[in-house]
Amino acid sequence: MRKNNKPGQGGFVFSTDPDYRPNDFDDTPVEAPPPASQNLRIWLERIKGGKEATVIKGYAGPDEELEALAKMLKNKCATGGNAKDGIIIIQGDHRDKVLKILIDLGYSKTKKAGG
Repeated sequence: MRKNNKPGQGGFVFSTDPDYRPNDFDDTPVEAPPPASQNLRIWLERIKGGKEATVIKGYAGPDEELEALAKMLKNKCATGGNAKDGIIIIQGDHRDKVLKILIDLGYSKTKKAGG
């Protein structure tokens, strides 16, 4: 391995343009569309060991609101899970309960999907 090509140094790019702003660092805040206009889909996925997980896909909005929604759903279902990249995963089969909660919160275009 060459000395100047060490892993972990990243892809540093130098620019002489004083107005240069890389696209990766967009500082504009992401606003979530209103809940009534979001198309959420609730799936049941089976993972290793025959375990089931309720997956909510299609959320568009900031990660902070996604985390808050996931935390509220996990508390209402009394189970664990996580949220990232617009996807909320709840441990266990809670599709009916999650659907009712989301519709009560104003996510009127929410549907069960995947059979």
